[in-house]
This record gives sequence, structure tokens and C-alpha cells, in this order.
Amino acid sequence: MIAHPSPRLSRAACAASLLLMSLAASFAQAEEKGVSILEPKSGATVQSPFKVRFAAHGMTVHPATEVIPGTGHHHLLINHGPIKEGESIPMDDTHLHYGKGQTEAEVTLPPGKYKLTAQFANGAHQSYGKKMSDTIDLTVK
Repeated sequence: MIAHPSPRLSRAACAASLLLMSLAASFAQAEEKGVSILEPKSGATVQSPFKVRFAAHGMTVHPATEVIPGTGHHHLLINHGPIKEGESIPMDDTHLHYGKGQTEAEVTLPPGKYKLTAQFANGAHQSYGKKMSDTIDLTVK
């Protein structure tokens, strides 16, 4: 004779499964916000031009067309640290803007030692601050 699980046990197992799925979704939504420079790695020696790849965590990359909560775009700051939250990112040769929503760029720099900071900002180019930045050191040959 085949034993069938009791309806009470099946309902409990189903409820437990739903609870676990709900918790997993909550953890995924609570991903900590941040930005990374994926390439090159800090301490690397590169030849110019070189590729820089960015990643955003807990935020969506979106072109700089309007301010939309939870979105932004990348900037690369050359020999600058993070920009204070809410401040506008300057537009010059040491503050490169990727307002089309790019997640990688080819960068050309003369030989030397550099500090590169990825800074995420909203659609109005206002910085999300230090928590949405990443800094690496590298040498260009």
C-alpha cells in the first residue's frame, strides 16, 4: 500500500516553500548599493589606450536623460577621489562622463601613475557620493 502525505503536511510544506521564496526575493532586492571598476584591476600596469569596465550594484544603469530614482550612470575621475553626495560632477578632461549609459570605455592617458575613481551619479550628473564610487591605482606605460 502506498502512503499518501496528510493534507495538513502538504499545506505546511507549501507554506514553508512560499516563505523561503519570499525571503530569497527580499534578500535579492536588498542588494547593497555600490560601484566597481571591473577592469583594470588596482595595481595593474597598462598601455594606452586601455579598457575600463564598470559595474553598478543595487542600482540600474540608465542614460542621463532625466532623474529617475534607483538609476544613474558612470563617470571616471582621473586623479580625483569621490565627489560628495549631491554635488554636480564637473565636465572637463579629468572628469569623464558616460551619460549614454555605457558600462565600458576606452581611455587614453600619457605614461605615469594614476588614481582612477568610478563615480555613479543621477541623470542630472549629481553624485551619489562615496558609497557609489570605487577607486583604483594603476600605471600607464
